[in-house]
Amino acid sequence: MVDRQNKVKLSQWDALLLESLRSYGWSEEELLRRVNEGELPADESKYEFDYGQLSVLADEQPEVFRQAVLEGYQIKYNTIRGIRSWIEVALGIEAKLELAEGHEAVEAELTETERERLEAVLSYGWAVKGGAAMDGSAGTYRIEPIQR
Repeated sequence: MVDRQNKVKLSQWDALLLESLRSYGWSEEELLRRVNEGELPADESKYEFDYGQLSVLADEQPEVFRQAVLEGYQIKYNTIRGIRSWIEVALGIEAKLELAEGHEAVEAELTETERERLEAVLSYGWAVKGGAAMDGSAGTYRIEPIQR
């Protein structure tokens, strides 16, 4: 079971911004410094992230931002498309969307470690179903709303 009680809460967009910056390979302290000083890259991805929004968060809620970087976070409210985007940005995995009414889900091939990381950030109301292959390689997981 994932402990979500003591994690700070981030908006889905702030979580995407943070995970995108993590992809630069900076240490946590370097990431904190760059965001606090506004020393941020221009994003050229399809998301066109404006990292300045994280600088605003770090300025207005410094402890929340610091905890999110150093100790992890939970997303306040996830959307199905936001989950797919988070998987792509944070894990580098192209997930599939299923949008048929009553069967909405995100499907992705994840390792056990990737599944645990995703479960740790998901907002309440989402379930991760499926499992890793017997040999420990990635398995197919469905992320879907708990209530339909």
